[in-house]
Amino acid sequence: MKKLLLCLLVPVLGMAQQALDDVALLLDKKNYKQAETIIEPYALANPTNKRAVELLGDAYGYQSKWDAAIKQYKLLVALEPNEANFHYKYGGAMGMKALEVNKVSALMLIDDVEDAFLKAAELDSKHINTRWALVELYMQLPGIVGGSVKKSLKYANELEALSKVDGYLAKGYIYEYDDEPELAETYYKRAITTGGSITCFEKLANFYEKQQQPDKAIATIEASEKKHKRNAVHYQIGKVAAEYNLQLEKGENCLKRYLANYSVEDGVPKAWANYRLAQIYKHQNRKKEALKHIDLALAELPEIEVFSAEKSAILNR
Repeated sequence: MKKLLLCLLVPVLGMAQQALDDVALLLDKKNYKQAETIIEPYALANPTNKRAVELLGDAYGYQSKWDAAIKQYKLLVALEPNEANFHYKYGGAMGMKALEVNKVSALMLIDDVEDAFLKAAELDSKHINTRWALVELYMQLPGIVGGSVKKSLKYANELEALSKVDGYLAKGYIYEYDDEPELAETYYKRAITTGGSITCFEKLANFYEKQQQPDKAIATIEASEKKHKRNAVHYQIGKVAAEYNLQLEKGENCLKRYLANYSVEDGVPKAWANYRLAQIYKHQNRKKEALKHIDLALAELPEIEVFSAEKSAILNR
């Protein structure tokens, strides 16, 4: 009898496993609503299936349904209290909710967010994402409720012990947030020298933009292009040129290259490249070309308000 039941159960279990794998694939492809539709009835009917519960929480989280995500992650923590990643996700969902509610409600959540991240860090001494979360949490919290550069640096040092690049990026973030630009620049540059990933170059380029140093931002983006050969870099150069009204010829050429070689993997829609070209042509008083490209941008994404505002600005020059 036991053998018969086992034979009957194996196909059912196999089907369930395949369904979970399919949902995970949908999440990877950013089909969040479809993933939710598939996993929700199964996870609610099987609340002790940790993978199903986690996938449902992830599907909610990717759609910013924070209350629903929190409920699933809280269940995960109860099911597996020694799994660091479940505490991390629980704290992260609460943290995201705190950003969307009023200050009083946010303050009521902060202790739970901190506790969840600290528990995750305690359970897994090599959990990089948790340490990043703590770095950001302690920098963004006011001192009166526990914010502290010293606490942030503690977890940045732990990150550096696990991954020098993450440690340097974390320290760059801390010093940038704490208005110490020279130290921030030093650590972002160390991250590039040590790792040289796309993220490292982007952090330094964004830092230069915030510091109103667009020439340095463009030089950093160009260095990234030489190393990584990504078409998306051409948009970034054009964006900085258009926003700061400098190196306009270079910006124009980069945006044209971006459009000529565009693929969906580049991330930024073609409409935004046309918008940046329109800005450049406006700076150059080339009204006809500016109108052509802003119309292309509006044809693709008519709901974007800055495109409409830009067309008005061009017409009124």
